[in-house]
Amino acid sequence: MKTIELMKRVVLAVSLVMLAACETVQTTQGGVVGVERTQRMAVAPEAIEQAATQQYGEVIAQARQKGVLNRNAAQVERVRAISQRLIPQTVHFRPDAKRWNWEVNVLTSNEVNAWCMPGGKIAVYTGLIERLNATDDELAAVIGHEIAHALREHARERASEQMVASGVIAVGSALLGLGDIGQKGAEFAYMGLLGLPNSRRHEVEADRIGVELAARAGYDPRAAISLWQKMGQIGGADIPAFLSTHPPRAERLNDLTVYSERVMPLYQEARRSR
Repeated sequence: MKTIELMKRVVLAVSLVMLAACETVQTTQGGVVGVERTQRMAVAPEAIEQAATQQYGEVIAQARQKGVLNRNAAQVERVRAISQRLIPQTVHFRPDAKRWNWEVNVLTSNEVNAWCMPGGKIAVYTGLIERLNATDDELAAVIGHEIAHALREHARERASEQMVASGVIAVGSALLGLGDIGQKGAEFAYMGLLGLPNSRRHEVEADRIGVELAARAGYDPRAAISLWQKMGQIGGADIPAFLSTHPPRAERLNDLTVYSERVMPLYQEARRSR
């Protein structure tokens, strides 16, 4: 019993040491939507940005080779025009974002998807445009959401969490003699208790920042609501909240309703100045 207690204390000590090695950062300013949460990072931003640049280059090269890169000039012009209105608004959350090497491309795919890698590497899939029959306001909502993930450095935060968790789990499993099965169980416990809830938190933050970016750019922030309603129509039944990296649909729509109303004055001001 004393040996087990000692091992537990060692695991706890290792956990504290690894957590202490993390840097507490404020990646973005709060904005009108008030996203103020500090984040703990164990991975250097340069490492994430370098990996993102390399991966984005590979994705674009493969798309070009397959003939699915920017095939529809009108779609490309539309997506880039929307993005170019959104990107200047990022300075309200991160002044340094104006110096990012932004890239925007459209990939021909039936997949309803879009993403923005760290450093401003954006891709929008034609399935998102065509299958949802997305309006400009709705495209601004989803692109703004993805830009928000990059501004908040959610990829770096997830990598940091996984680095710390993997180290603690490996040390703990070895000390406690859990073996492979025990370690896998611990990894699943981590995902259920920490990993997935954090991912849902990231989605909420990206939703809120996204509607503010859209509003500041002169796009109706309420389009985020209709966008996710359309998503729900093609997405099937809700995944149970405790197994999903996304908030439950009703919860998400309620939150978007509240925050889109909060940023309506920004939208109205942007419309008057255009």
